[in-house]
Amino acid sequence: MTAFDPLRMKRDKPLDPAVTAVLIVDAQNAEIDEPYRSAHPAYWQAIQERALPAMRQLLEGSRAAGCEVLYTVIEALTRDGRDRSLDHKLSGILVPRGSPGAKVIAEVAPRDDEIVLPKTSSGVFNSTNIDYLLRNLGVENLIVAGFLTDQCVDMAVRDAADRGYYVVCAADACASHSEERHETALEAFGGYCRVQTVAEILSDLPSVPEAAVAL
Repeated sequence: MTAFDPLRMKRDKPLDPAVTAVLIVDAQNAEIDEPYRSAHPAYWQAIQERALPAMRQLLEGSRAAGCEVLYTVIEALTRDGRDRSLDHKLSGILVPRGSPGAKVIAEVAPRDDEIVLPKTSSGVFNSTNIDYLLRNLGVENLIVAGFLTDQCVDMAVRDAADRGYYVVCAADACASHSEERHETALEAFGGYCRVQTVAEILSDLPSVPEAAVAL
């Protein structure tokens, strides 16, 4: 048996669908409601024109390959949000339990048997049992996409990497309040993951049909 040598490991390993999951971060109605669109027009444009089409392509291709798909949404466990993190309370972030804003955007909605995890902090690994779930599912590789690139996506990437997952960020399926913030975040957390376009990611999944890659 060849001895394990971490210095020989690279970030270009093949993605085996059997041990790969896609995590969609906070792609929910609260991110696209009218007040939020008006307050952040560049963000809405990036979501509509780039991120959602890319995310839909990622979902279709990874499902076709046999990957697990999980979602996380900002959603309090209570109607008044008393269970939220201190940061969310100080920042005024409240999506009440069961509210329309907590639902995943219809265009990229989960299928019937896919997992949706409500969270009450920026980091999904901090306020959900996702690590337990991923290990139960046998996941080794985690493809991350969603909103905001420089906040909740950033934390998911870094925390997953620190817990030993091989992380890939689907750059074009993410968005932030400005392109500058989006690009700066990708560069900043690129040391923790492989940053690729959705087309590049799907081409690395051996079971993805060519039609799904070219959506």
